Amino acid sequence: MWGEHRYGLRATWTGDRGTGTTGYRDYDRDVTIEIEGKPDLLASADKPFRGDPTRWNPEDLLLAALSECHLLAYLHACVQSGVVVLAYRDQASGLMVEDGRGGGAFREVILRPHVVVATDSMVDAATAAHRQAQSWCFIANSVNFPVRHEPTIVVATGDAGASGARGAEPA
Repeated sequence: MWGEHRYGLRATWTGDRGTGTTGYRDYDRDVTIEIEGKPDLLASADKPFRGDPTRWNPEDLLLAALSECHLLAYLHACVQSGVVVLAYRDQASGLMVEDGRGGGAFREVILRPHVVVATDSMVDAATAAHRQAQSWCFIANSVNFPVRHEPTIVVATGDAGASGARGAEPA
């Protein structure tokens, strides 16, 4: 479906210790993110920025959004290419650099999808599907840093859980 899609959520700061933001160390960075009909997401700042390391932080969420968006676009590209994906796991990583003035930016994200396909004849198309997924990923197309791919495509064998590995060129 073509057109505009709007998204909304409510983010509520829950870190007031009773004195508000009277000082930099006087409040928690805890946030509850709510979308009607979905479980609440407990978030915070990253630990180096005085956040709660047990909660999701904005950097985690950006990396998760890029990984999931690529995964979903990839599965669609595979269906269109006749590739049967049996398993998909991504070991994504991102590099964010502080600028020394209180800000910073991501410099790159690397997605490392490990994909299991049904037959050896699907490996080339499965590799190409990563390039198609990159062009379709709304989130990757919205950021101002490179999102690279280092996929591994393996072929399922008759043994449960076993597969024969065949690396693919980075996309």
